[in-house]
Amino acid sequence: MRVLLVEDEPKVAAVISDILKFNGFTADSVGTLEDASESVAVVTYDAILLDRKLPDGDGLHWLRHRRRSGWPVPALILTAEMDSVDDRVEGLNAGADDYILKPVNMEELIARLRAVLRRPATALGPVMRAGNVEFDPGGRQVWVNGTSVKVPRREICLLEVLMRRFGRVVPKSALEESLFSYDNEVSSNALEVGIYRLRSHLSKSGATVSIRTDRGIGYILELARPSVSDTKPASGKSSEVSRA
Repeated sequence: MRVLLVEDEPKVAAVISDILKFNGFTADSVGTLEDASESVAVVTYDAILLDRKLPDGDGLHWLRHRRRSGWPVPALILTAEMDSVDDRVEGLNAGADDYILKPVNMEELIARLRAVLRRPATALGPVMRAGNVEFDPGGRQVWVNGTSVKVPRREICLLEVLMRRFGRVVPKSALEESLFSYDNEVSSNALEVGIYRLRSHLSKSGATVSIRTDRGIGYILELARPSVSDTKPASGKSSEVSRA
């Protein structure tokens, strides 16, 4: 999942970005509200971590303005100042989904972020399902037919996006955005390699879903189609047995 961090202290931003990436998120970091506006105009984010005191204004005022226009992205205020009860109440009333005071324990920050991210997906349930594949967005765990399957973080990001749009074509650009922040160098075939590896994990674990390529457009996660060997008898002898 892709997160925008709006933090003007470079060292703090670097630490939080590294923690986000270590926990399976794609993190973009900017230091001003102007840059934040430009970022959300071109990228679809799953959540935003927003400082209040920024060089060009109060992050909460920026968030309040976007909420009035119907902007739905989950937002967590992360600030070292404006930490009174009144400030926190103001923040939540202005549209923040959580109001966190710095310094914050990084494990707690990740837990709060995951808790907020579960809220918009309530229609999907706390655990997402497609065929016999289950995925827990909070715990970043994958099960196939009830058995835990170890899937690398990059492939988990791909699986999550595909499961959220199960049965629909997901454009390559949307998958690439979920994997890579714009300050990363991405090889030309990185997405194809990730899809190949995810297909391998699903196939080897006995998943009843598969990833189909819609050439030139993107990929679709769908129920696997039975092979010819699954639908026809292998020999005349087995055919006679099946008719008996």
